[in-house]
Amino acid sequence: MTVISYAQLRTTDPGPWRDTATAWRAWAATAGRWAAELRAHAARLSTFWTGSAADAAAGRLAALIRRLNLFRLGCWAADQALSEFAASLARARSMLAGTPAGVSIAGNGTVSGQPAVAVRDTAATVQAAVTIAARADGAAASRLGELIAGGTATPPAIDPPSCAATPAEVRRWWAALSPAQQRWLLATDPGRLGSLDGLPAATRDAANRLTLDELPARLPGLDALRDRLAEGDAARAYLLRIDPAGEGQAVVALGDPDRAANVLTQVPGMTADLASYGEELTRAERIAARAAELAPETATSTVMWLGYDAPDFVHEAASRSQATAGADGLRRFQEGLRATHLGPPAHQTVLGHSYGSLVVGSAAAQPGLATDEVVFVGSPGVGVDSAAELQVPPGQVWSSTSRSDVIQWAAVAPRSLAADLALSQAVPGGALLAFARPENDLYFGTNPSDPAFGARVFASEPDAGHLGYFKPGSAALDALTAIAVGRGDVIPR
Repeated sequence: MTVISYAQLRTTDPGPWRDTATAWRAWAATAGRWAAELRAHAARLSTFWTGSAADAAAGRLAALIRRLNLFRLGCWAADQALSEFAASLARARSMLAGTPAGVSIAGNGTVSGQPAVAVRDTAATVQAAVTIAARADGAAASRLGELIAGGTATPPAIDPPSCAATPAEVRRWWAALSPAQQRWLLATDPGRLGSLDGLPAATRDAANRLTLDELPARLPGLDALRDRLAEGDAARAYLLRIDPAGEGQAVVALGDPDRAANVLTQVPGMTADLASYGEELTRAERIAARAAELAPETATSTVMWLGYDAPDFVHEAASRSQATAGADGLRRFQEGLRATHLGPPAHQTVLGHSYGSLVVGSAAAQPGLATDEVVFVGSPGVGVDSAAELQVPPGQVWSSTSRSDVIQWAAVAPRSLAADLALSQAVPGGALLAFARPENDLYFGTNPSDPAFGARVFASEPDAGHLGYFKPGSAALDALTAIAVGRGDVIPR
């Protein structure tokens, strides 16, 4: 492991490393524009030029495009390595802020003062911060060294996995390829690689960025997605899936989930699509930012998983079909996270909001969902009436519903609605008695925030409504973050 001193850590600004990563991203974008021009020229030539000479020219243009793609892959690999180093450095430096009163740290990292317990804790924090920086430095140097070694790209001799292959099988297939063969496949067939659960996040990110450049610019949401992927001031975004079919699907991770100690997957609800993905990504980003504040000693990646067709209308949201289909994809995605993670298994959390909680509940109702925690917020019901029906230990099932969340009135079970209607007509003032209180008998099962359900219920602001669970400074956001970083014990039962 690289040796890093306390003095080096205190004086090393992560900003230049972050700026360098952004510059590599910009070079990739420039090469992408060149490749797009070549594709356009090739398409025009094919409309009026045929024959052996035309075929030779088309082959040369295809080779140039492939070389540009290989260059872009190298740019993104450097960007990823430097971005992760800058993020780790920033976390390590944040741990050194706020030295307790009466305690001082010398330039060589020696801690002194009183009380003794504060000195001991501060010394441990300094050592942990230096260790984080040293490991990050070593990892970045190794990744950049592999990139410099480079080499040519060569076609693979191993058949690709079948569509029925598990993420673990996909991971073994990819690992069996040489770096040169991996580069060839990324440069020539990015569309297929980008959707494969079981490939490393860095690999899928590069493949999907190549694919994104070839999608029509008119698709709603793509410009905003491209802007976020180019952004250098926020957490580095990894594009783990892009599908323009229908209203579009996207899976975006903030921070590399393969290298993070904590990984939270957020599943959005009704009306979520590619055009509105930014709002959902902002919610995931708030958890990531709060995690860096509450638990800087460990890396946390949050994933906005819009990997299913979310319902757009009430009649669609009244059906389980889209949740059932989404649950299969979610289970496979989570399995892929386990298969590609580096080092000890990450602490994985799956969070479902609104109709997304039904997707999560449907996934958790079957054995083998790769997660340590399941969280529901603003839920219309999760498909079961008890936490005991989920294949997750009850102590790892969480829920919160704000008093002002309309879901408790809008997603009432038909039998409860019939009972309320009967009560409203049976006695004077019955409508007030029937409809002035929220229901726990919801459309897709017992409200998971009802104590009878058996989940661990955490607080949310009374005025949070249906969307305020991710509001900065809120109790709900702090609780979601504590769960994501494995500190659920700090939340009162």
